[in-house]
Amino acid sequence: MSFFRNPEIKKSLILFTFLIFILTITGFFINQNVGITVLFVSILFTSLHFYITYKRYKKIAALGNEIDNILHGKKFINIEEYSEGELSILQSEILKLTVLFREQAHGLKQEKIFLADSLADISHQIRTPLTSINIIVSLLSKPGLSDERKNKLFNELKMLLGRIDWLITTLLKISMLDAGTVKLKKERIVVAELIRLAIAPIAISLELREQVVHSQCLENQSFLGDLSWTTEAVENILKNCMEHTQRGGEINITANENALYTELVITDNGPGIDKKDIPHLFERFYKGKNSANQSIGIGLALARMIVVNQNGTIKAENLMEGGAKFTIRFYK
Repeated sequence: MSFFRNPEIKKSLILFTFLIFILTITGFFINQNVGITVLFVSILFTSLHFYITYKRYKKIAALGNEIDNILHGKKFINIEEYSEGELSILQSEILKLTVLFREQAHGLKQEKIFLADSLADISHQIRTPLTSINIIVSLLSKPGLSDERKNKLFNELKMLLGRIDWLITTLLKISMLDAGTVKLKKERIVVAELIRLAIAPIAISLELREQVVHSQCLENQSFLGDLSWTTEAVENILKNCMEHTQRGGEINITANENALYTELVITDNGPGIDKKDIPHLFERFYKGKNSANQSIGIGLALARMIVVNQNGTIKAENLMEGGAKFTIRFYK
């Protein structure tokens, strides 16, 4: 019987047998009746002890099987069967363990799905410009191209290479933030300087689109954060507004500071954000209804990660009179 092959049970059986023998011999030394009584009581007690132990081990084995089933995909465990006696001590911990395993399994499944989708999106986003680059290179190799045509192809090639470079750089930044390898600084950031730095990289594009940025902030408004990374976040939001605003449009930036937070509000007078897009706007690789063909869908995702990692919040909505509105708050 497997029960008696258990090393602990074997030791207990030997110990009890030895005690019964000693007690019985001692009883018979007193007189025969005492010896018989001691033998009977000892055997009865030993039998009851091993019967109770056997029932307990049987329940433990059943509980072990239930936990094993959970590890192999079973969705339910009937913990009520073990809610009495010594096993009640394990009830709370096993329930916690069950919930933890389920959450971990669900989390791992979602991560696999997200990773697969992300890899598919990344490969697609890189493959598209690479295909165009191959076509342009083949066209440039043809003889008899005019200088005007060559310049046009070179400009297009430069734009495509810049797009790939931006995509890879942004993905690396997102990966660094995900992995927690980035240590964001906590230094005093002057809002006026932040806005100037964020506008500078897109100034030429704004000029070509005949778009104007109006900024309203005080020189003493500030918050604690990492200037370089925060500039990246604000620049991505400004770029999004620029790309979704018509030629000759306006982008407005206002700053407010109080005892709780420093707030940046960025608005444009474009068509606004589609209502279906608002809940997903900061998701990676999400492209809204009104997104441009060259849009990748990771700029706003990176902006949100940077803001959140600095004890901040970011919200997107539409203005009553039309246009998009982004509200960033850095809490003190």
